[in-house]
Amino acid sequence: MIPRPLVTGPSAWIGAELAKRPEEWTYVLSATEIAEIESAVAGVRGRDIASVRQDDFPLPSLGPVLDGLRNEILNGRGFVLLRGLPVTDRPIADSAMAYWGIGLWFGSARSQNAKGHVLGHVRDMGLATTDPNVRIYQTTERQNFHTDSCDIVGLLCLKTAQSGGLSSLTSSMSVYNAMAEHHPDLVGRLFKPMPTDRRGEVPVGKKPWFELPIYNDYQGWLSALYAPHYVRSSQRFPEAPRLTEQDIAALDCFDRLAEDTTLRLDMELQPGDIQLVHNHTTLHDRTAFVDWPEPERKRHLLRLWLASPGARPLPDGYAERWGSTTIGDRGGIICEGTRLHAPLEAV
Repeated sequence: MIPRPLVTGPSAWIGAELAKRPEEWTYVLSATEIAEIESAVAGVRGRDIASVRQDDFPLPSLGPVLDGLRNEILNGRGFVLLRGLPVTDRPIADSAMAYWGIGLWFGSARSQNAKGHVLGHVRDMGLATTDPNVRIYQTTERQNFHTDSCDIVGLLCLKTAQSGGLSSLTSSMSVYNAMAEHHPDLVGRLFKPMPTDRRGEVPVGKKPWFELPIYNDYQGWLSALYAPHYVRSSQRFPEAPRLTEQDIAALDCFDRLAEDTTLRLDMELQPGDIQLVHNHTTLHDRTAFVDWPEPERKRHLLRLWLASPGARPLPDGYAERWGSTTIGDRGGIICEGTRLHAPLEAV
C-alpha cells in the first residue's frame, strides 16, 4: 500500500516535456511593465529596502499579472521564469530594490540565515561544505535537489559564471509518483520523521537538528521538505536518531529520481531573469561552476524567501523548522540576536 494516491494536475510535471515548451513557464516583461518598475523604484530610491512594503511599490498593469503568476506558482505548475528586468550596468541598489518590489507581490520576505538577511546573496565566498556550518550557496560546489524554508524562493540573476551554474528544477510531486509506482517498499519511509542538521543556525531553545518527514500529506495537500546534505550530516550529532539502511535506500532513491533527465528541467539563468519556485511542490538545484577571476565579474544572484498569502496549510511539525505555520507569516531562520536587514553586499 502506498501512503496516498498519485498526484495529478499541473504540479506533477515532467521536465523533458516542459523543456519543449518554455513559453508556458516564461513571462517576458514588456517595455510598459519595465517603465512601471522603474517608476516604482524611483519613488522609494534611497530608502532602506527592508522597510519597503507592497503599497510603496505600485505596479498598476504589472501587479495583476504578478497576482496571476503567484497563483500559478502556488496552485498550478509551481514555478515561473520572469525575464527582462534591466540589471546590466545598473547600480545594485536599484536592481535590488526592483527585485524586492516585485517580490512583495508574491509574499513577505523572511530571514534566510542567522544574520537576518531578508535579501540574500548567492555568491562564492571561498568556502566549502567540509565546514559543517557552511551552506552550499556560499560555495562553487554542486548543490543537490532540495527545498528552502519558505513558501516561495526567488532568484534574480545579476551575473553569470564563466562556466556551469545551471539551474535545475524537478517536481517533487512527480518524484513521489515515480517512487510510489516503482519503489512502493521505500516511499513510505519518507512520510516518517527524519533528522536534519540546522548547520549551526539554531533558534533559541532548539536542538542543533530537527525531525520532520520529507513528505507531509495534510488536509489533502502533499508537500515536500528536503535538504539531502543536511539529513545526512545530522549524523554528526550522537543524540540524533540514526539513519537505517532503509532510510539511506529511500533517500538515495529520492535523489536518483530527482536527478532523472526525464523528470528534471534544466535552464540557464541570464542577467535580468527572476526564477520563482514553490518549495512545497518543486525541488531546485544548481550545477557546480567555475567563476571568473575578476571580482567584478563573479557569478552573483540575489535571493528572496517569501511567505505567501493564499498559500497551502501546513502541519504543526513544520513549526520546528519554520517557526510558525501561520499562512503569510511563516518560514525563515530566526536565532538569538537576529536582526532583519537587506545588505547590498555579500557578507
